[in-house]
Amino acid sequence: MENIEKVYIIQPRTDDNYKVLHDEAVALIESAGAAYCGTAYQTIKKVNPATYLGSGKLEHIRELLSGLDDVTILFNGSLSPSQTLNISAALDNRKVIDRTTLILDIFASRATSSEGKIQVELAQLKYIYPRLKGKGEALSRLGGGIGSRGPGETQLETDRRHIRTRIKYLEARLEETEQRRKLAVERRAKNNIKTIALVGYTNTGKSTLMNALTGAGVEERDALFATLDPTARKVKLGGVEYILVDTVGFLQDLPHDLIEAFKSTLESALNCDLALIVCDAHGDYDMQFKTSLGTLEELGFDRPYIKVLNKCEDVEDLTPFSDFVCISAKFKRGLDELENRIASKFKVSYADCTLVIPYSEISSFNEYERLINEKSRKYDENGLNVQCSVDRIYIPKLKRFIKSDGGQ
Repeated sequence: MENIEKVYIIQPRTDDNYKVLHDEAVALIESAGAAYCGTAYQTIKKVNPATYLGSGKLEHIRELLSGLDDVTILFNGSLSPSQTLNISAALDNRKVIDRTTLILDIFASRATSSEGKIQVELAQLKYIYPRLKGKGEALSRLGGGIGSRGPGETQLETDRRHIRTRIKYLEARLEETEQRRKLAVERRAKNNIKTIALVGYTNTGKSTLMNALTGAGVEERDALFATLDPTARKVKLGGVEYILVDTVGFLQDLPHDLIEAFKSTLESALNCDLALIVCDAHGDYDMQFKTSLGTLEELGFDRPYIKVLNKCEDVEDLTPFSDFVCISAKFKRGLDELENRIASKFKVSYADCTLVIPYSEISSFNEYERLINEKSRKYDENGLNVQCSVDRIYIPKLKRFIKSDGGQ
């Protein structure tokens, strides 16, 4: 039988939000394939520079752990390298990790694309670099498990110069992938294909919504950060074709370095034409929305968005959620309303047109077809008649074919 790593949480109580952060930590532990085995809460009035917690509290935790063997300690916050080592020493040299280490470990297990793996390794190395002193010895003693996946001991046992070289190499690789993505974005714009990004808190059902709208078959898991690599699929809504992109989920107190590391992945959201910010009706949806939007705005997000509340299948009173589009992606409820809202968001930039292309110009019209979203076509004595919607910026190019343009 597989030996599952047990994790005990040290949860600082610094504000009223600590219970939410604790619940997230438990979910993170389970997402990492480990087992939660208890919590010690600590009200923090003044941070001890050496151990974060006071010596009395650490002694109390050491006594609580006396009957537990091979337990990893998760400090649900950020620790300096010296604090990590000192807490470990105070707790009988048990393995100690912080929240960032745990999230990085989950990222390491989730990344499948080459870009995702580069981003994970880069984030890990940047996190590891200032912690090299003493950390290599500690990890070699403690062995595998949470916090030692990804780059692992090989990088930790190398010198600082080698890690700096590796970081520069990975940054160059990442820049290459960013350039390729920019070209893809430009190509979509040239082909008049709008992009809709699914963004939001982790585990709110973004992948389920992707599948409901596109039939994409994206993996759906009840786990935090189940989607790490962005997934793009074509979808036709209201007769208009879009690119729908599913992105990595957000979390409270997601370390800034991690946000920066995954900026290239999130560029699909930053460069989208419309974002669907997905929240969970059974969670703190207001916090989820503010965390998601705040994280995006930190990266320069300025695109229009729709607030989507998922998992509403058993919510009887939807009146408090008037500013959300309420759906159940799992049971495909409310999707028509969502499509209507998407269409209305884009309507201001699109015009409905009837194009009449004389038979003599049909061959030359082929180059313009990428500029329109065709709804229907028929032939009559005047030539080819096309009912379509057109981005208003392309109206001048199509002017000679336009019979009527919905008020243009």
